[in-house]
Amino acid sequence: MQGASDSGLIPMMLPDYQRVNDPAVRARFEQAWQLAPGTLDEKPGLTVVEVMHSIVEGGVRGMYIMGENPAMSDPDANHAREALAALEHLVVQDIFLTETAYLADVILPASAFPEKTGTFTNTDRLVQLGRQALQPPGDARQDLWIIQQVAQRLGLAWNYPHVSAVFDEMRHTMPSIGGITWERLEREHAVTYPCVQEGDPGDPVVFTTDFPREGGKARFVPADIIPADELPDTEYPRVLITGRQLEHWHTGSMTRRTMVLDAIEPDPTATLHPLDLAEMGVAPGEVITIASRRGSVSLYARADDGTPRGAVFVPFCYYEAAINKLTNSALDPFGKIPEFKYCAVRVQRGGPVPQQSSFGGGRGMAAVVAR
Repeated sequence: MQGASDSGLIPMMLPDYQRVNDPAVRARFEQAWQLAPGTLDEKPGLTVVEVMHSIVEGGVRGMYIMGENPAMSDPDANHAREALAALEHLVVQDIFLTETAYLADVILPASAFPEKTGTFTNTDRLVQLGRQALQPPGDARQDLWIIQQVAQRLGLAWNYPHVSAVFDEMRHTMPSIGGITWERLEREHAVTYPCVQEGDPGDPVVFTTDFPREGGKARFVPADIIPADELPDTEYPRVLITGRQLEHWHTGSMTRRTMVLDAIEPDPTATLHPLDLAEMGVAPGEVITIASRRGSVSLYARADDGTPRGAVFVPFCYYEAAINKLTNSALDPFGKIPEFKYCAVRVQRGGPVPQQSSFGGGRGMAAVVAR
């Protein structure tokens, strides 16, 4: 996530958090990328939720999704799945046949991390070199090869003979990593940024003497608490919080195919305070049904006195109890982040026993590879 954000995968940013609405920034990137002046759009792009709305409204007609699973991770997942199914053309590039890939017109089988060379950037800004240890199986191809094949067939003169050439382009357009060379990564394995000049040790603290603002001082902005879009009421009296759990990352597309991790956490659970469970007459391990204004899911109850009374926490990695069917797609007006951590629900005892997902295991997928 850190490296993706650094590289410009944020709708209002170019690489290194340089804003798209800054004419000087756009001019620098147009020169670096050998584009005609005025080529880069000054208007910020759309967030994922906004893209889904745009599809329904007839705006976005095609998508190319790499290594993400919005059919599981997006709020109001049924709406997201309807939007993805409504696209004129959907391409998914991934290592497994995810829930999103099931909706795709074309699947490009990609490479997993031990099957390619490249860099990973930690949240503490440590840029680490990962080296290829295995060959991609079957028709799977390395991501850079796939992307270049697509680009070349669109008429673009993309010719990066090695991933190091991509990194070299990045460091010449991203001042924060300007001092990190590929040769240094091969030698030292990892370097922390900011590292502006070659030979700099890399700084573990981002701002040491001033801030990147006029005058060099930080700016404190008071922020009022904005009420959630959907508050509990008599019909839906509890608050749903969704998130990740230790054993399963994100939508579980990789970790639920890992036998050891799936053996530890094989079933979808909803965590409530023990007093809330007792109040409902539910014993831990029983099936309960959670419902919101957008749908319902059934899963197993789990007691945890760390969960606040009146709240219920559910991981969003279980296809058989896809909890994001219930969440609200309302966006924070400033950060444009969906309200994953707050929507009104009711919890009732009983419901159908969750059925194991059919997506687990194996890497086989019907695939069309760019050749």
